[in-house]
Amino acid sequence: MSPELDALLDSVAATVPVRTETARFGTAGTEYEGFFARPAGNPSLARPGVLVLHDWFGRSDHVRVRARMLARLGYVALAGDVYGAAVSVEGPEQAMALASTYTGDPALFRERVAANLAALRADPQVDASRVAVIGYCFGGTGALELARSGAEVSAIVTFHGNLETRAPARPGSIVSPILVLTGADDPVVPSPVLAAFEEEMRAAGAPDWQVVTYSGAMHAFAVPGTDLPEHGAAFHPSANRRSWVAMADFLEGAFT
Repeated sequence: MSPELDALLDSVAATVPVRTETARFGTAGTEYEGFFARPAGNPSLARPGVLVLHDWFGRSDHVRVRARMLARLGYVALAGDVYGAAVSVEGPEQAMALASTYTGDPALFRERVAANLAALRADPQVDASRVAVIGYCFGGTGALELARSGAEVSAIVTFHGNLETRAPARPGSIVSPILVLTGADDPVVPSPVLAAFEEEMRAAGAPDWQVVTYSGAMHAFAVPGTDLPEHGAAFHPSANRRSWVAMADFLEGAFT
């Protein structure tokens, strides 16, 4: 694991021991490879669960670290797998092609995210009535697609995800609270895209949604090691820190 990810993990105090494990699960002929992180201790205590969705590069140390950070907050976290266990992403061209497959087919995207959510809810240490879905970049887009599908969860949080969709929410379809954390300088979410998303939420009658915009933040502002400002993507320490706090507060309120 990189020094940047070590520092990211250490940004959350290790107040409780954390146990981790890799898990295989599947539906409809597709096998997924997830990574569970959970507070060690009383196995009979049902805790809130959080599904963490990866960016377009697929399963990674980054989302596994985020899962461990969430476990330090007292949650059972599953670093999910949209692409499936058989898929390993080798580079940006393959990542773009894979991501386009799902963003171009919202029904498939929603199905894959729902399969991961079902695995989290099925865990015996998870209180199935208190679950949330968060995602980074591509994963944030997937979290929003789940919300648009009408899924009922305690919270949806997207970090620098694309807000566009080929299947906008229908009136009354969104029932889950939504928190959008986005960068003011993210080329993936220019002002017209953000305005269109907000209008989509109004037209759908979404009951609880909010957008937080971080000045100076580009795409992937919460992914340590990202340094591609010429492509509008760069880690932003302040936006990363503030967005994590915003998410933690949102989850605490949603699970209460």
